[in-house]
Amino acid sequence: QVHLVESGGGLVQAGGSLRLSCAASRNIFSRDTVGWYRQAPGNQRVLVAAISSRGSTNYADSVKGRFAISRDNVKNTVCLQMNSLKPEDTAVYYCRAGSPPYDYWGQGTQVTVSS
Repeated sequence: QVHLVESGGGLVQAGGSLRLSCAASRNIFSRDTVGWYRQAPGNQRVLVAAISSRGSTNYADSVKGRFAISRDNVKNTVCLQMNSLKPEDTAVYYCRAGSPPYDYWGQGTQVTVSS
């Protein structure tokens, strides 16, 4: 079993920045694709950004140019740097990792962007 723990969420004004971190209880980030997802009230959980084991990244169109995902295999962490935040970025952000049949999720961290 692998535990993922997110941190770094909070309340920020529009235009501000936050840096989210996802820590794993075991070193799986070096072999698995890791994704950050978010879920706003009443909405489905959607992918925001992902980084593969080789370091390739992809982003949702809504965050391209503002968010950056990175991975530190030594520290077993994956970070999401979020800049130029908008009120529509408000959501609970989740970290996800694992390869089939394993699928691990963190408990989520709240990000609230005020206008």
